[in-house]
Amino acid sequence: MTLCAEIAACRICAARFKATKTAHQPRPVPWLSETAPVLIVGQAPGLRVHESRLPFNDRSGDRLRAWLGVDRAAFYDKRRFAILPMAFCFPGYDAKGGDLPPPKICAETWRGRALGTLRGVKLTLLIGGYAQAWHLGTRSVSDTVAAWRRYGPETLPLPHPSWRNTAWLRQRPWFETEVLPWLRGRVARLQDSSAT
Repeated sequence: MTLCAEIAACRICAARFKATKTAHQPRPVPWLSETAPVLIVGQAPGLRVHESRLPFNDRSGDRLRAWLGVDRAAFYDKRRFAILPMAFCFPGYDAKGGDLPPPKICAETWRGRALGTLRGVKLTLLIGGYAQAWHLGTRSVSDTVAAWRRYGPETLPLPHPSWRNTAWLRQRPWFETEVLPWLRGRVARLQDSSAT
């Protein structure tokens, strides 16, 4: 059984998810690649991703693809992008309708093995606080993203592309004028080199 098949069969959070407001079953969404030069590290799938089993298949994914300067076909080409969230399953909603945090047991169980398979990665995109805390040990997304040059060219911290962060983005015009052009250029160069 391949690692992706093992992850897809994982049910360690079944009792936890059954106790959430959504009372759903685990449905891991692994999207790993041994050759992809770009690794996207997110938080956890949302409900739409849970239903479709396609990572970033939502409005956040639309915004992320715009940030990267790629279309859906390129984004879902495992030769180009690997996606390794902090948890492979939709964690459910809290009583107020917000996303629950990714269960730590997922990273504890799968993260080391999954990272070990990603041999082609040259750029890691750390999206949001959970990914940045795990990989960089940081606490503030705003401070970490503001210091983005400190981590490159192999790592780039990003805010979550959720539409809930539109105000955050408007308050930080440097993100669009400095970070995104660098990101698009780096992704384009890596895509060109992986195609040859």
